Amino acid sequence: MASETPVLIITGYGLNCEDESRYAWELAGANPRLVHLSDLIDNPAHLHDYAALMFIGGFSFGDHMTSGHVFALKAKHRLIRDLETFIGKGKLIMGVCNGFQIMVKLGLLPGLDGEYFSQKLSVMQNDCGSFQNRWVPLRFEADSPCVFTRGLNPFPLSVRHGEGKVFTLDRKLLDRLESSGCIPCRYADPDTDQATQTFPHNPNGSLHAIAGLCDPTGRIFGMMPHPEAYLYPENHPQWEIQKRNGTLPDQGLGLSIFRNAVEHLKRI
Repeated sequence: MASETPVLIITGYGLNCEDESRYAWELAGANPRLVHLSDLIDNPAHLHDYAALMFIGGFSFGDHMTSGHVFALKAKHRLIRDLETFIGKGKLIMGVCNGFQIMVKLGLLPGLDGEYFSQKLSVMQNDCGSFQNRWVPLRFEADSPCVFTRGLNPFPLSVRHGEGKVFTLDRKLLDRLESSGCIPCRYADPDTDQATQTFPHNPNGSLHAIAGLCDPTGRIFGMMPHPEAYLYPENHPQWEIQKRNGTLPDQGLGLSIFRNAVEHLKRI
């Protein structure tokens, strides 16, 4: 039953994707609950009632001092011990868009060497200098340990961000991300499904075409595109064309990411 897979979705302070995120987990067979950040800070032990945690999209604290920065600071200073325990119990954490930015700046990603609260890279302004609201093609790496993206074929998702470029000056860090399989999804050329740095398919100039990251365990995952925005085939802007040419999928392809997570939780 869904109640066997409880998921905590943090809300408040400018986050705004709670309804579609909750519905995504429900469709996947989980039992999500919305909890305001201030309520979680008042009772951080409440976190341990859940099997998974989600940081959602939006504009937390108005993107002051860069996207996700203020939220990450509050979480780091008020929730760090309980987050450490949560991670240590093998539970799942997911972040989308602003949630991904929060996770990177909190240090949850990439989580190399078990360092989950030390920021190693950043998510900065798009190379194009403007907010991007479009659908982009993605590829998923078969050799990644990420439980959320396991077995997925390429498909598109929507992006809605002004700061989505994953960036670091540390080339050795990028090499480690590659060798550890911590880049589970990338922006791709729609004709070849190969990773691309070319705008607009790579909407922000993210290094190594990084659209998302996971930690080495594969249980902590975040991405800039929005899987919760593709829960039905008709969510895609070209669904009518897909229906006519016989390529309309049976379900919204973003749902597969949530189903992978729920299936993993039900196995452990």
